[in-house]
Amino acid sequence: MAKSNRYLKNSKVSNAKFRHILHLFSLDIEATKISELTKLNRNTINRILRIARQRMADECKERAKLNGVVEADESFFGPRRVKGMRGRGAGSKTIVFGLFKRGGDVYAEIVPNCSKATLQAIVRGKVDAGSVINTDKWRGYNGLVDVGYKKHVRVDHLRGEFVRGHAHINGIEGFWGYSKSRLTRFRGIHKSTFYLHLKECEFRFNNRNCNLYKVMLKLFP
Repeated sequence: MAKSNRYLKNSKVSNAKFRHILHLFSLDIEATKISELTKLNRNTINRILRIARQRMADECKERAKLNGVVEADESFFGPRRVKGMRGRGAGSKTIVFGLFKRGGDVYAEIVPNCSKATLQAIVRGKVDAGSVINTDKWRGYNGLVDVGYKKHVRVDHLRGEFVRGHAHINGIEGFWGYSKSRLTRFRGIHKSTFYLHLKECEFRFNNRNCNLYKVMLKLFP
């Protein structure tokens, strides 16, 4: 009788084969190639990778509040804007709000809009009040000082200002570039799975200086 998988309940994949899959996934190898290398059905690989991404997402939720110098910004993922439609996230784009502790971790969340109420709620939930917050001039960041963030500095992108002294949002913009570059390989991601792919990007970025395979193994105690 085959031994049960110690990592996944009710899985027929052996422990060694599961570790092999996870190692290939940690190297950012795509599901099709992992299926070829492991000689396992693509549906089996997809199921395991989905579970791994879900555990990555769950781990990201457990992160402590960000502090120190924190950059905040929004970005838009998906197809090009629809002609004739205006506004941030116009068309069928997915709006993502991000926070980046300079020199440390990033946090990303899908949001319905870029309103002041939406962005402030996330900042207050994820950033310590004593932090220095760096943003651009978007009106959604107005009033952060009034809700306890006394150190709020801004750069004016519309006037060509991207760095002013120590004020900039280059770190979070770097994360946007990294994420979009990774996700273009999938040639389109369904909205129902975009969240897990986004949190995978976050997890990989936050563990960029670690042995990712060993970190991922800890997600399956």
